[in-house]
Amino acid sequence: MRSLLLTLLLCLGSIAGTFAGRSGRPPRGFVTTKGREFQLDGKPFYFVGANSYWLPHLTNQRDVEATFREMRDAGIKVLRTWGFNALNATELPDALSSNLTYYQVWDGPKWKLNDGPQGLRRLDNIVETAGKYGIKVIIAFTNNWGAYGGSSLYVNWIEPDGTHDAFYTNRKIISEYQRYVRVLVNRYKNSPNIFAWELMNEARCRGDMQNGPDCKAGSDTITHWYKEQSDFIRGLDSHHLITTGGEGHFYKRNEDVGYWYQGKWISDYNYNGQAGEDFDVDLTLDNIDFGTYHIYPQYWYANLDTPERDNFTIGAWGLDWIRQHAESAKEANKPVVLEEFGSFGYQNKTEIYPRWVGLALETRHAGILPWQFGMLGLKDGGGNRHLKYGDYIIDGASPNDGFTYYKNQTAVWKVFTDAAAVQNRRSR
Repeated sequence: MRSLLLTLLLCLGSIAGTFAGRSGRPPRGFVTTKGREFQLDGKPFYFVGANSYWLPHLTNQRDVEATFREMRDAGIKVLRTWGFNALNATELPDALSSNLTYYQVWDGPKWKLNDGPQGLRRLDNIVETAGKYGIKVIIAFTNNWGAYGGSSLYVNWIEPDGTHDAFYTNRKIISEYQRYVRVLVNRYKNSPNIFAWELMNEARCRGDMQNGPDCKAGSDTITHWYKEQSDFIRGLDSHHLITTGGEGHFYKRNEDVGYWYQGKWISDYNYNGQAGEDFDVDLTLDNIDFGTYHIYPQYWYANLDTPERDNFTIGAWGLDWIRQHAESAKEANKPVVLEEFGSFGYQNKTEIYPRWVGLALETRHAGILPWQFGMLGLKDGGGNRHLKYGDYIIDGASPNDGFTYYKNQTAVWKVFTDAAAVQNRRSR
C-alpha cells in the first residue's frame, strides 16, 4: 500500500509540473543529508537543539546575546523557532503599545507584511545572531494551532465557514500560505545560518477548529499537502533542508491499534490515521529531507496517566514511540529528529528524560530538541513583560509552560549537556 500511494503521489506531482529537485553542490556552511545522518561541509553533524518560540519576541539585544551564549555553552547547535507571528487587525493597537513582535496582519482575505523594526527585522536579528554563536536555525512557517497566528487565521479570513482542514485544500488559502513562504525563503535562502524550513508545526486534520469529513484516516490530505508545499519550496531554494514539523502520527492501515479504557476499546489516535499524518509515507516524499516527531504522552493519554494504571507509564510509552520512529527512519534511510518532547513535574523529568534521550542516542537520532529551552536573568521590560496569551517573562525567567527547563534545574540540564557532548563527538 505504501509503495502504491507513493507512486501515485509522484505521478500527480509530475503531471502538475510541481516537482523540483536539488541542483548543484550546496554552498559552504549548508547542512545536507547522507543516509540517516546530517552532514556539514562533508563531516557528520549530530546535535542537541533548543526550542524557543519566545526568542524573536525579545526587544533587548543583551538578552538575545545572553540566550545564544548560554545555548552555545550548553553545546546546542540548532535553534527551532517560529517564523510566524500574525495578528488580526483589531489586535494591532495593543501589539504596538506592548512592542509585540508580529510579521503579518490580517484585515481581509490577504495578509499584510510587517518587515519593519517590530516585524521581520527581529527575525533577521535572530538568524544573524545565531550564526555569530555557531547555531543554525529551523524556521516553521505556520502553526496548526491558533497560538501566535496559525492556520486558523487563514481559514477564518478566506473561508469563514470552513473547517480546519480547509487550510490544506482551499486554493486561495494555499496561495496565501505560499506567498508568505516565498517571503521568508527568499529572505534567507542564501544564509548558511538556516538549518531547515519547516512546513508547519504539528499539522493535523483538526486544530482549534473541527475537521471536515474529507480529512480523515486514508484521505492522505496532509500527505498531499506536504508533497505540494515541499516541492514548492524546493523550487525556490535548491539547497536548504525541508521537513514537515509533524508529530509523527502513524497510520497502521491494517492494524487495530488501541487500548482498553473503562471496559471499552479505544482506537489510538496516534496510530489510526485520524490525525491526518502517515509518518512512514510522509518520510518517503522526495523533498522531505528528514523526519520529525514529538512526545507528549501526558497530553495524549491523559485518561491513562493515573496511579491505578500500573500497565501504562509515560516513560515506557515514550520509549516505544522512539523505537518506532527510529525504525521508520532506518527503512526510509533518512535522518530523524526528536523535535519536541516534554513531561510535567520535575521528578518526571529527572526520571524519564535520561531514558528517552539515552534511547534516542542509542538509535542514532540525528537531532534531539527538548521542549523547551528556558532562560533566566532576562532584562526585557525590567524582567517582567507580558508577551501574548498566557506567556510572560516573570522575574527575568522566560515563559514557563510546565515543560520549560532552566540551567538551575541541574539534573535536567545535565541530561541535555551530556547528550550534546555525545552528539558533538559524533560530529568530528
